[in-house]
Amino acid sequence: MSRLSQQVVTLKIDGRDVGARSNETILEVAHENDINIPSLCSVEGLSVVGSCRLCLVEVRGTSELVSACSTYVREGMDIVTHSERLSHYRQTILSLFFSERNHLCAVCVSNNHCELQGQAQALGLSHVEVAYRYPQLPVDASHERFVIDHNRCILCTRCVRVCDEIERAHTWDVAGRGVQALVITDLNEPWGSSETCTSCGKCVQVCPTGALFEKGKAVAEMSRRRRFLPYLAKTKEKSS
Repeated sequence: MSRLSQQVVTLKIDGRDVGARSNETILEVAHENDINIPSLCSVEGLSVVGSCRLCLVEVRGTSELVSACSTYVREGMDIVTHSERLSHYRQTILSLFFSERNHLCAVCVSNNHCELQGQAQALGLSHVEVAYRYPQLPVDASHERFVIDHNRCILCTRCVRVCDEIERAHTWDVAGRGVQALVITDLNEPWGSSETCTSCGKCVQVCPTGALFEKGKAVAEMSRRRRFLPYLAKTKEKSS
């Protein structure tokens, strides 16, 4: 559906009647109406990938769960954003995030400033029921200003998208598949050797965890400049 086409539709979200444009997603309409739907990969101003699946919602009349970030609203939709079923799925998804890498919150530079940690607290995840993989992943500190710790990456690709779509450098990409996938710079070169990186820091600011951070930050010191995020949408519109 073209993002340029607009038609007013009416729908329900958690029993509330809301109006929306037909070129809006469920997540966008929910945010406009102060309805919280958890998400980790979505950032206003960046393209939609639907990779984290935390924003799954129920649509009455179908048994399938749909991702709110990539599903456009339709006339007469009846959407449920919070239920026992959704809570179970979201906790399972978060458990997989924690088990696939090495998220040690107590020693992380983003402790108390981490979206993954925040979602776990908000969704009542008290423990992980799946086996931890404990992979041995590298930490690249070759850049003069920034560090990437693959142990804390959740493969949301925010860094890839902001570098490509906003900075237009396309330094970041993803190599490998499944749990073996890693974000890489250029052709899997050390970050400090990159010939395309502009050192703008946009990737660091959009990272939801402690995977990307500034050098010199101690435990719990890496807070994100959230005012930076709304700027992305306007920047993208001007550069399109």
